[in-house]
Amino acid sequence: MDKMMEKTAAYIDAHRQEMLDLWEELVMIESGSQQKAGVDKVCARLKEEMEKAGVKTRVEEMEKAGNSLIGLWGEGRPEKPLLFLGHMDTVFNEDGVTKERPFTIKDGMAYGPGVLDMKSGLIIGLYAMKALKEAGYDQRPIKFLYTGDEEPGHVNSTGTQLHLDECEGAMAALNFETGYPHDGIVVERKGSANFTVEVEGVAAHAGNSPEKGRSAILEMAHKIIELQALNDFEKGTTVNVGLITGGTVVNAVPNCCTVKVDVRYVTMDALEELRPKVEAICAKTFVDGTKTTLTWERAATPMPCSEGNMKLLEVLKATAEEIGYPGQLSAHKVGGWSDSCIVASKGIPVVDALGTKGSWNHAPNEYAEVESLFTRAKLAAAFVINLKDDIQ
Repeated sequence: MDKMMEKTAAYIDAHRQEMLDLWEELVMIESGSQQKAGVDKVCARLKEEMEKAGVKTRVEEMEKAGNSLIGLWGEGRPEKPLLFLGHMDTVFNEDGVTKERPFTIKDGMAYGPGVLDMKSGLIIGLYAMKALKEAGYDQRPIKFLYTGDEEPGHVNSTGTQLHLDECEGAMAALNFETGYPHDGIVVERKGSANFTVEVEGVAAHAGNSPEKGRSAILEMAHKIIELQALNDFEKGTTVNVGLITGGTVVNAVPNCCTVKVDVRYVTMDALEELRPKVEAICAKTFVDGTKTTLTWERAATPMPCSEGNMKLLEVLKATAEEIGYPGQLSAHKVGGWSDSCIVASKGIPVVDALGTKGSWNHAPNEYAEVESLFTRAKLAAAFVINLKDDIQ
């Protein structure tokens, strides 16, 4: 193993308890995407840690979402900068969730809200950089981009544009999102779009004059069946009617119904192919006297499996073998969106899912493998040492 890699590994081993303590501290801060004060507290805490390590920091203030943290270590170095990506928000927006499920370690697994997605990944990125500093690494700058509202896709902030601006000139990006128990490294992510369908009907008494009514729910039921039929699993295009509300009382013909729909796609062309099909379904009337409104919302770009991504993976796999990483890394393609998709849209190679290994993201039983906090930090540091500028 390279001498510098030995030094980075030794640094991680010497700071295991410190990493665990910070992990617990961050998990115990309630920072759901809707809890701006909590996200900002995580941001301030990480800013403090970065500055102690010699990182030049800047907080991007957001009005309706958690703040974002940008950090730069090694400004002015000869090689292109490397991006470290992560997010400080979680999906858990309920007050008191940390009292119900506090940070706990049992049988080698850590539990708590955001313990896997992705408080641990933030620490891995930070300590990989600290280990590199301790080992005397001086080849390329590392830029941290830790955002405050990744989970909802930056709909309430300028987070998307922030990524586009800050990734300019980068040679590659590492995203410390959730790692997989099977050691799959994400090289492709689907894009994600949302749309809302609203049907307006005519209310009537369900017992006295149902024939006068025009059921918005019945109209929507026909539309849902046709929307779900748009799924094309071979192409990787999925349509999921995930949320529905309708009616006011049980004894009235419903005059309103709304659904919210999630769409996933491998390419933007696939989304554009789907759009007219959705619009045709919404333009069709199944129940006379009803009116339908379609509203397209967020449409985020996918992260294609590029040649650059695969080159990064090959370097990562070779690095894992060199340092004796306890696992077999492999290419993994997923349907979930992440900030990697934004960076990839600029042609920058990305490897994703470099965080702690675990399972049950977004669920009360979310867990992370404790030992992977350290093995993944060692892997990230060694990976940086091995990276060259010929990836793109």
